[in-house]
Amino acid sequence: MDGQVIKKVVIAGGGTAGWCVAAALSKMLGTLLDITLVESTEIGIVGVGEATIPTIKTFHQLLGIDERDFMRSTNAAIKLGISFDNWTRINDHYFHSFGTVGKASWMTPFHHIWMHAREQGIAGDLGDYCLELQAGEAGKFEVAERSRLNYAYHFDTNLYGPFMRRISQPHVNRIEGKITGVNQDAETGFVTAIVMESGQVIDGDLFIDCTGFRGILIEQTLKTGYEDWSHWLANDSAWAAQTPTVGQIMPYTSAIAHDAGWRWKIPLQSRVGNGLVYSSKHLSDDAAHQRFLDLIDAPPLTEPNLIKFRTGRRLKIWNKNVIAFGLASGFIEPLESTNIHLMQSCATRLVQLFPFSGIHESMVNHFNELTRNEVALIRDFVIMHYKLTERDDSQFWRDRRDMEVPETLAARLAMYRDAGHAYQAPDEVFRVDSWMQVTTGQRLYPKGYHHVGQMIPRDDLEQALKNMKADIDRKVAQMPKHEDFIRQYSAEAAPVG
Repeated sequence: MDGQVIKKVVIAGGGTAGWCVAAALSKMLGTLLDITLVESTEIGIVGVGEATIPTIKTFHQLLGIDERDFMRSTNAAIKLGISFDNWTRINDHYFHSFGTVGKASWMTPFHHIWMHAREQGIAGDLGDYCLELQAGEAGKFEVAERSRLNYAYHFDTNLYGPFMRRISQPHVNRIEGKITGVNQDAETGFVTAIVMESGQVIDGDLFIDCTGFRGILIEQTLKTGYEDWSHWLANDSAWAAQTPTVGQIMPYTSAIAHDAGWRWKIPLQSRVGNGLVYSSKHLSDDAAHQRFLDLIDAPPLTEPNLIKFRTGRRLKIWNKNVIAFGLASGFIEPLESTNIHLMQSCATRLVQLFPFSGIHESMVNHFNELTRNEVALIRDFVIMHYKLTERDDSQFWRDRRDMEVPETLAARLAMYRDAGHAYQAPDEVFRVDSWMQVTTGQRLYPKGYHHVGQMIPRDDLEQALKNMKADIDRKVAQMPKHEDFIRQYSAEAAPVG
């Protein structure tokens, strides 16, 4: 497509994916583009989760979104991390927070010094030195300068799409209806238009596929292909429903393992999102449905919804003049709440690399490589939770414990196991702090570590750790309860538009 000016963008599908990319393109590139979004109100939102990671705040800032308006509009609450139960052993517990653990130096991350201090008997748990972890487990939160907590959100995905739609208008032309056909150029195979059930033909230069697992453009039309990850990530089903709030609204997601998968609890301002994730090879849909109803804290407000998925990714996220977003591009699974991050990261990447002067193979390859690397790093982090189990009570967990993992993950685990070294790869969303909280929480203890801690006098090191913990304890004690904070903070938002 040399020499062609790319101006007309057609987004097939709405929901979170469609309206996120619509908002990004309209807010950041404005009048440079002619944007049309096609969606049908008859097609529901999958919504396998309602949780995010802190990168969503950066995305919102780029779009100029007011946090109070967002939280009020989407029933949002705060997320400081994830509470994991029964993952390594039954009755085990750990917390993966979004915070920085301890204080690192240029020479080595904090955990090496902590390991030395533990051997000396002068250190507490790793989590004692993380403000977000302590605030999360205490059910506290604030946005005061003294704390500077790193956080994300829980919100209602059924409200988030309409919220993003509101901030996208009037720069996006929305068309209601179902797609019944796709036109392609006979010579190049590029998509030239989508055909609506009404007979309307919508032509464009660049097409964004946000049609969910169906992948109407990227797969049904272009036959892009799919890389299956189910041998590593075996879960393929989830029951999901909403329940009333019971007890305190805690600022974290709960991920509670069971013998064939895990279940989530995600507290919002006025209700709780619940889900039971499982492998249909190890638990039938009917049995999972009953287990889901038995385990939730209150009768469901909605009829439980069965969601089927296949973990993996498209062989190309960008193929010809079609780019897949959200579920159309692939799916890891709800654990660690990265799917909204991936669609927003992809939207930001498209803004940076938008093909104004034509679609060239060099640019498409670069875009795909960046996306493939980002997704693979997240995949490895999620697989690690399953690989590091010690559970022997079911075939599901024995299979996860004994599986061969990707070489990239195997190498990282070996380096940590041998010498305590962990790192954050370029463009990787999970920091060393995250790797440390999960590996330590799941009982992976290294044989060795960096000896820089031996250079610190014992009494000085002990006092420094005590001061660090005391400072965190003091800050947490001064914070309001999370539920008190969100009620006051959201109430301060003035209605918009």
